Amino acid sequence: MRKLFGIILFLLLSVSAFAQNKEKPLVQFSGIVYNADSTNVIVPYVTITNLSNNKSVVITNYNGYFSFVAHEQDTLQFTAIGYAATMVTMPQNAKNRSYTTKIVLKPQITNLPMVRVFPWATTDEFRKDFVNAKIADDDLEIARKNISRASITAMTNTLPRDAQEIQAANTQSMHNEILNSHSRTNPLLNPLAWGSLIKSIVDGGGK
Repeated sequence: MRKLFGIILFLLLSVSAFAQNKEKPLVQFSGIVYNADSTNVIVPYVTITNLSNNKSVVITNYNGYFSFVAHEQDTLQFTAIGYAATMVTMPQNAKNRSYTTKIVLKPQITNLPMVRVFPWATTDEFRKDFVNAKIADDDLEIARKNISRASITAMTNTLPRDAQEIQAANTQSMHNEILNSHSRTNPLLNPLAWGSLIKSIVDGGGK
């Protein structure tokens, strides 16, 4: 009796272990990854890691779209630079062995430690440059040099004219042309011109 009970217990444990080791059904998992702050913004090239299947990895395309096969109840991790990781668990008894969903990633700001960059390779080079450095003038003296006549003249000779100066020069030139066109007098209204004409006629008739 005891032997029979042991055989039955062994069979029950074997069936239970077989049921646990039985491979779960496959499901076609598809979807698009969006930004949580705006549903119109797509997150491209997201890494999808199947934590339940030897950490196999799938990458979404440029449009954030993905489609691959996974098992029911698999745990999937979605990660991308600048976003917090999101976990998704595959459902059981998916209709038509297909599961389509929209994945939303929340932006995450990572504060990096401050890094100071120095142009000197060693402290000895810094000490040498510091000792030989020329002390700059104070702000008042620098301002005086910038607004001096020589400085302004040099800048005027080297700097090109801006658009406002060119427009002002063109406007002044057009204005001068209009004034000159209206200031021309009709020679028929000039008394000196009439006198010269009469004199030339008289001189011609005398010959």
